[in-house]
Amino acid sequence: VEFLYCDLASMKSIRQFVRQFRAKNCPLHVLVNNAGVMLVPERKTEDGFEEHFGLNYLGHFLLTNLLLDTLKQSGTHSHNARIITVSSATHYVGKLHLNDLQSRCSYSPHGAYAQSKLALVLFTYRLQHLLTANGSHVTANVVDPGVVNTELYKHVFWVVKVVKWMTAWLFFKTPEEGASTTIYAAVSPEVEGVGGCYLYNEERTKSADLAYDEELQQRLWTESCKMAGISDEASKLP
Repeated sequence: VEFLYCDLASMKSIRQFVRQFRAKNCPLHVLVNNAGVMLVPERKTEDGFEEHFGLNYLGHFLLTNLLLDTLKQSGTHSHNARIITVSSATHYVGKLHLNDLQSRCSYSPHGAYAQSKLALVLFTYRLQHLLTANGSHVTANVVDPGVVNTELYKHVFWVVKVVKWMTAWLFFKTPEEGASTTIYAAVSPEVEGVGGCYLYNEERTKSADLAYDEELQQRLWTESCKMAGISDEASKLP
C-alpha cells in the first residue's frame, strides 16, 4: 500500500496528485470517489467554491476527468476499469440550482449537501454515457452506502448527536458494513462491464427521477468543466 496526498477541496492539490500518480506509470483499475463533508457551516474551498459542492462533487469531477486516460488504457474487454462514486439517499430530496450552484442566494447546509449528492449521480450517468459512446473499457457506477456510523455527523445539531449516540448500534451500519456496496461495485464479477447503475445494499436500485434527466446531466457537465478549468470536448459526443 502506498499513500499519495490529495486534498479534494483544492484543485491545485488534485492536479499535483495526478502528476505524481502518472509519474509512477502504473495502471489504474479502480477509482473510488469517496471524500465528503456534511452539513458544514457556510464556507468556501481555497478555489472559492461552496464547500459541499467543491469538495463532495467538483473535486471528484476533476480528479476523475484527469485520470480518465489512464483508466481507459488500463481497462480491457474482459476486465473493465471501474469508477465508483459514493453518493447518498439524500440525493432523492436534492435540487440542482444551475444558476446558483454555490448557494450564494440562500445557503442551507442540508440543501447544499443534498445538491452535491444529486450532482454526483447526474455526473455518473453522464460519464457512463460518454464512456459508452467512446467504446471505452471503463464503467461508472454510483453507490449509496446507507446510514453509517462515522464522524461525518459531527456538524449535526446536538440533539441529533445524542439520538445517534443512543441508537447507532441499532439503526446505523458499521463502517465495514457501509463499505460493502462500494467493494461490491469495485470487484464483483456480477457488475463486470455494467455501468450507469445506482447501487444500494449490493443491488441495482432506482435513483431519483431527476437524475435521469439527460439534458440536466449534460448542462451540469458543461458547467463543471468551466469551473474545473478543463476541456468540454467530451460533452460534444452523442
